[in-house]
Amino acid sequence: MPQHHRFFSLGFDGGDRPSFELPGAKPHYVPDRPGQVEHIALDLTLDLQQQQVAGTCQIRLKPVRDGIELLELDAVQQQIEAVNIGRRSARFDYDGEQLRIHLPNATKVGRSLEITIHYRLDRPQRGLYFIQPDEDYPNKPVQVWTQGEDEDSRYWFPCFDYPGQLATSELKVTVPKPYRAISNGEAIAVTDHGGQQQFHWRQSEPHPTYLMTLAVGDFAELEDSWDGIPIRYYVEKGREDQGLRTMGKTPRMVEFFSRTFGYRYPFVQYAQVCVDDFIFGGMENTACTLLTDRCLLDERAAIDNRSSETLVAHELAHQWFGDLLVIRHWSHGWIKEGMATYSESLWIDHEYGAEEAAYYRLQTLRSYLDEDRNRYRRPIVTHVYREAIELYDRHLYEKGACVYHLLRTELGEELFWASIHRFVQQHAHQTVETVDLLRSIEQTTGRNLLPLFDQYVFRGGHPDFKVSYSWDADAKLAKLTVQQTQSKDGKDLFDLTVPIAFCQLRGRGRSVETESQVFRLRIHEAEQTFYLPLATKPDFISFDVGNHALKTVELDYPLAELRSQVQHDSDPVARIQAAAALAKMGGREAIAALADALHKDTFWGVRAEIAGQLGSIGLEAAETALIKAVKDSDPRVRRAVFTALGQSRSRDRYRALKSAVEAGDASYYAEASAITALAQVASQPIAGDRKDKAVIKLLKSVLKERSGWNEVVRSAAVTALAQFSDSAEALELIEAQTLRGVPQPLRLAAIRALGPVSAGQTDAAIARVLATLRSLAQEDFFLTQVAVVTSLGRMKTPQALSLLQSLAGMSLDGRVKRLADEAIARVQKQMGPDQSLRQLREEMDQLRQENQKLQNRLLALESKQ
Repeated sequence: MPQHHRFFSLGFDGGDRPSFELPGAKPHYVPDRPGQVEHIALDLTLDLQQQQVAGTCQIRLKPVRDGIELLELDAVQQQIEAVNIGRRSARFDYDGEQLRIHLPNATKVGRSLEITIHYRLDRPQRGLYFIQPDEDYPNKPVQVWTQGEDEDSRYWFPCFDYPGQLATSELKVTVPKPYRAISNGEAIAVTDHGGQQQFHWRQSEPHPTYLMTLAVGDFAELEDSWDGIPIRYYVEKGREDQGLRTMGKTPRMVEFFSRTFGYRYPFVQYAQVCVDDFIFGGMENTACTLLTDRCLLDERAAIDNRSSETLVAHELAHQWFGDLLVIRHWSHGWIKEGMATYSESLWIDHEYGAEEAAYYRLQTLRSYLDEDRNRYRRPIVTHVYREAIELYDRHLYEKGACVYHLLRTELGEELFWASIHRFVQQHAHQTVETVDLLRSIEQTTGRNLLPLFDQYVFRGGHPDFKVSYSWDADAKLAKLTVQQTQSKDGKDLFDLTVPIAFCQLRGRGRSVETESQVFRLRIHEAEQTFYLPLATKPDFISFDVGNHALKTVELDYPLAELRSQVQHDSDPVARIQAAAALAKMGGREAIAALADALHKDTFWGVRAEIAGQLGSIGLEAAETALIKAVKDSDPRVRRAVFTALGQSRSRDRYRALKSAVEAGDASYYAEASAITALAQVASQPIAGDRKDKAVIKLLKSVLKERSGWNEVVRSAAVTALAQFSDSAEALELIEAQTLRGVPQPLRLAAIRALGPVSAGQTDAAIARVLATLRSLAQEDFFLTQVAVVTSLGRMKTPQALSLLQSLAGMSLDGRVKRLADEAIARVQKQMGPDQSLRQLREEMDQLRQENQKLQNRLLALESKQ
């Protein structure tokens, strides 16, 4: 629902981060319920050409108390034609958002109500989306699909639209041939009606309204199975091979998660439907996941893309955490989103091994840390927000995943999984809150983990450790000092027990083995020093063995110990941490150790990280090592090498990157990284020599010739062009890709690039960019609006503020509103306080002028009376 928006600065949480709670945030609670919804039945007819829906919604409600005379249902922008209670007509009021039904007779406990609502939809703006070809996109398929989470089901049928109300459901939908309709649960029947067909689906297990779904299209159906349960993939015809390549591991995943969660897959079938223009990566509707068709992989994309595989795993894991166990309130969304995100690394471990999983968890942690550092800090569980969709952030997903892994480490394998099995089995087909997970853990293990939850779940933040080490040879003591640097005043300290290993190498060459002595140390003060007796001086020290705690760590060790750790620690994350400490040291020996590891480490993730560390060192030896690594056999390492080469400028870096771009790469992603890195190097003179014209010419040829999967390469080209912010030609090339008819991924990348490329343009060019963004902001496609907000947030002009304010005020989507508010604060900061104040004064003057005009009109009207 649109909200009034005014000019404001974001508040702060007491540190240097903006507050999560924006103006207008308030506490939200589970609403009172008049009774238990037992069943929801929709009978709809779709007019695909006119984008209209007509039909009925039947709700069977079992009252929870006597004497209820008025029911309120959520129903937004619907045309309510009639309401019946049983066979009797009922009086109703409707304001466009709430349907208030006056019951002919007050409720009686035990006597269920049959409510039938006759309604229509005309070009719905949310909840139900019609996809059609047009003159700009003539090859776009005809499709209809729904998206209910968080509270958008109310846009396509009347309901009690909150997660704590579970009911069985069924859907009858009539669509023109040859289109088919897919929904939750079991296909009951398909009835022929001449030029149309009616599809009947039934979901026999209770679920919330936000998980009810519908997908319509001329899909190809691919059939699979697991242990007698049908598994189906639906894709646009002609993309069957991509569907199998992307989703073909699903049966094995079903087996894996059934065993992992201690509960057999809980529904009668599992469908995955890939749809066009989907606004998320995927949505875990009960037994019927919708996925963006952009996850479908061609052969080249499959070389180094695991994001589609982990997306499939994530949405499948939700069938247990989210669909079998349903959150009672949005504030507890981490229970499902954290576990689904953690399940990605569980599958990676199962399929690719422990090193891959450890590195995947590191990337998950970094994603959360980025939001915590650069956006806001909040408790994972909070009920204070403006709209529930604001909670769907990296705290909910990535930090939630890290908390699950922390619990696993704290309890140990056997007790953690026993607790998870109890949790799932006790609450199957019910709603849950965070306290239910705590209770399942306590019932299983006897452990009260509330202190851990208080630190990581019910408050924001995490520990930032700085660890220093020295050796006393005479006393044979290791001195270890641990600081919690996140605490500025002795507050916000964490109380953790951390395993620390002192490691000794035995043997030589390839036969080197590691012996470790592990101490478990309680860390709970701002600074603590430990003196630990050892038989011999350790070769390296591993802080938090296995790196399972949710934390950051900075190592202050001698060079020899760091070099030994990079070479010999079995944990890839520990090797990465040691490499970061070496890079911070700099110097010839440190660079030599990193260069050696860049070429010898057996795990691609470590090599990629070391490339990034070398990129931050502006010395010739580091550059030489990187240029040599351009030929690494793993495309993910090449991608990191190209990015690292773009961190500083030299003729050799320019030549290496230009050659890579001209030659292309087997990997879309590696080629894209080379393109953006080349632009970074060439955007400023190299030893007085300008390379911008040559690179812009090369990028122009990339835009012309290198179309491919999801436009990864050409999108990188427009992002690269934005580096040349003083080039009129670069701006023109980007503008050309923002036109309708340009493939959607490339168009969105170009829209995002308009903001940064405008930084050095003329006033006339900036005005043109703003006019383009103003026009694009009128489009109702969610991803277009997000791209416009992103672009405006990169500008430094007061005119960007007014456009952002307009977007924040008119958008129906809570995410767009929030992003716009955050972009306003960012633009204000970029402009500086003087410009921001001047802008505020100008707006106040404009409001005064408008008020004066209104007063003059009022006086004129009064004088005529």
